[in-house]
Amino acid sequence: MSSPCDPQHAPAGDVGAALMVIDSRLKAVYDGKAETDPEQQQLSDQFIASLGPSEANDVLDGACTLIYMFMQWLRAAYEHHDRDVIEYVVPSFVASMRRMPKSIRPEVIPTMAGLVIAAATGLSPNLWRKQYGDWTGGEMNPLEATAVLLAEHINRLTDDRDFATRMITEALSSSSQGPWPG
Repeated sequence: MSSPCDPQHAPAGDVGAALMVIDSRLKAVYDGKAETDPEQQQLSDQFIASLGPSEANDVLDGACTLIYMFMQWLRAAYEHHDRDVIEYVVPSFVASMRRMPKSIRPEVIPTMAGLVIAAATGLSPNLWRKQYGDWTGGEMNPLEATAVLLAEHINRLTDDRDFATRMITEALSSSSQGPWPG
């Protein structure tokens, strides 16, 4: 039986733009900066400000697609070692979010954990979230942080700071058709 949250029903969104934002944040983390370079932040802010409502929703959908793809990769990697992805990813993910109280309010952590679990079980994070109403402004930073934390987890597992970004870039360049799950 097909779920209404099946990824085949989800819009892929603007995965490239979402990846650009996530990659920028990863580079800031790896450079040891708590914040993005001011010039990079200004460019990112200008880009976001230039988006209309439709384009902003596309980037949001793209971020959810990234979360789905990252969790599917992690699921396969952990299953290869006879481990459960939820058991090995979710607790450290939640702990990391709890250590970011300036960016992530405690009440959104369960929603972000739900997105990760939905993706790990093969559901679209975006469609899973939408069944509970519209996205809120307070969920935007945590959504971005979710994608960054998952990408960083993949990069740590592979011992390659660019692996997660490269994996998505290669998937985008090799894909000549959609729709992307997300």
